[in-house]
Amino acid sequence: MATRSTPEPPGLGALFLSFLTIGSTSFGGGLLGWIRRELVERRRWIDDQQFLVFYGISQMVPGATNVNLSVIIGTQLRGVPGAFAAVAGLLLAPLAILLALGALYFAARNVPGSRLINAALIGAGAAAIGFNLATGIRLAHHNIRRIGPALVAAAIIIGIGILRIPLLEVLLVMLPASLLVTLAERAR
Repeated sequence: MATRSTPEPPGLGALFLSFLTIGSTSFGGGLLGWIRRELVERRRWIDDQQFLVFYGISQMVPGATNVNLSVIIGTQLRGVPGAFAAVAGLLLAPLAILLALGALYFAARNVPGSRLINAALIGAGAAAIGFNLATGIRLAHHNIRRIGPALVAAAIIIGIGILRIPLLEVLLVMLPASLLVTLAERAR
């Protein structure tokens, strides 16, 4: 009987460079989609199921979700040094760019044409929202194949997106509901 071999985990340098690429190319947000594309689709270091589990955990703990996600993925792939490499790669370029652009922005606040800069920033935000939406649709398409999880996802979207119920209240209701749906489907 053939055993399935697991691929060797990436080196710390490769992990750092991947997260450096992610951090320096995701302008305007949409970081979640870039992380998924790089690590699941391109590098195949983790699969969609692992990504979703890691993403769920990263949302439940305090802190910035994408930084939490990089810590979890780095730890999974290379332990504590991997977590440091992933976070350093993720934050290095954006921090440098943010500090430089922030200094320029505040220096040019009263310069004619600054409204154009504000319009560009609004456009970048809209693009980020679209990218996050596309990532959510792609994940749903690949991972929600039964009616129970689809109903849970729809209830969350309606609760938060349409009815504007606070996230914590939706989670307090939908987390147990999701677990019950999963247990019921596995029992069948």
